[in-house]
Amino acid sequence: MPGNLNNVELRVSVTHSLGEVPVADWDALADTSYPFTRHCFLHGLELHDCLEPFGWHPVYFLIHRARQLIAAMPCYIKTNSYGELVFDHAWVNAYQRSGLDYYPKLVSAIPYTPATGDRFLINYELVPDAGDRQLLREALCRAIQGFCDDQDLSSWHILFERQPVLEALADRDIMLRSDVQFHWQNQGYRDFADFLGHLSSRKRKNINKERRSVDSQDLAITMQTGATIGADDWQRIHDLYAGIYRRKHGTATLTPGFIRHLGENMPQQTLAAIARENGKIVAAALFFRSATHLYGRVWGCDQYFRHLHFECCYYQGIDYCIAESLQYFDPGAQGEHKLSRGFLPTETWSGHWIANAQFREAIGQFLGQERRYIQSYQADLLDHSPYKATE
Repeated sequence: MPGNLNNVELRVSVTHSLGEVPVADWDALADTSYPFTRHCFLHGLELHDCLEPFGWHPVYFLIHRARQLIAAMPCYIKTNSYGELVFDHAWVNAYQRSGLDYYPKLVSAIPYTPATGDRFLINYELVPDAGDRQLLREALCRAIQGFCDDQDLSSWHILFERQPVLEALADRDIMLRSDVQFHWQNQGYRDFADFLGHLSSRKRKNINKERRSVDSQDLAITMQTGATIGADDWQRIHDLYAGIYRRKHGTATLTPGFIRHLGENMPQQTLAAIARENGKIVAAALFFRSATHLYGRVWGCDQYFRHLHFECCYYQGIDYCIAESLQYFDPGAQGEHKLSRGFLPTETWSGHWIANAQFREAIGQFLGQERRYIQSYQADLLDHSPYKATE
């Protein structure tokens, strides 16, 4: 019976590991086509040492009706802002100047993954009524804000959630923040040449030049699913990705065990564009897919090949989307260079709850000013669209 949650006792609980939650119960909460909230992905981060060494401490909030899990939210207690891709360093500095602690804080996010999707996970089959689903989101908010108060956490941040969901939580003092990524959209293109035909002459010629440059280097490039990639190749792909971090005096956050785990357990949703020279893997870009989206994530290469990064990270992905009739390609955060290659500015959203009332007001004013800048920035980018004027 729809609209009946007010008459039902709900039980809210917390666990620090998805190993305590049955896979089927968790995966029933969300569209498993979206790879990043699947039990396999989130629990895999725990199992393969991608979280705790980098300051991500899991806290999963669960809502049961009787014995049925009907809603949940993945959260992490953070002692830094590493791997979030929504930057709050100015807020950290403001807290420090005031003699207050910004850390620890709570974040609802997919670690290292700035891909928009549901963060409030609800079993739509068990909760078909939209009003009831909103009640569950509000219940999660109350529980999480209470947890922050109890644990003396400065704030709670909901990263890369959809705008309407966040707007509906204004009564819970959730403040919205926007940013810009660059996404590609499939307009029913027949093939890559058809896509190029919609670009301005200059942009089209530049992309053709880059692709011919890659072709001239005698590399074999293929897009492969996890089902066709063996353990040794996954290790090589990870080594290339980790090598970029080592050269920049950093540490790769995703371990070889995690990447191999995804390839083995989500083989149709985990892909890699792999470049080989004389049979040896010399570069690779890691992707994930849903029913509608392709998501580009990490890249690795240990020597220089002209324009190979663009080929593996962007053009192979566009080719794949056209062939598979995927509607959107999200290649990751930032990067104005993507604009000239057919990726248009797209708003992303986060929600922020600040426990301290004075800082909540100050940050709210900051967000209002920043929002005007983001709108102006996006409009300016669109004025430089690579597409023909009729697009």
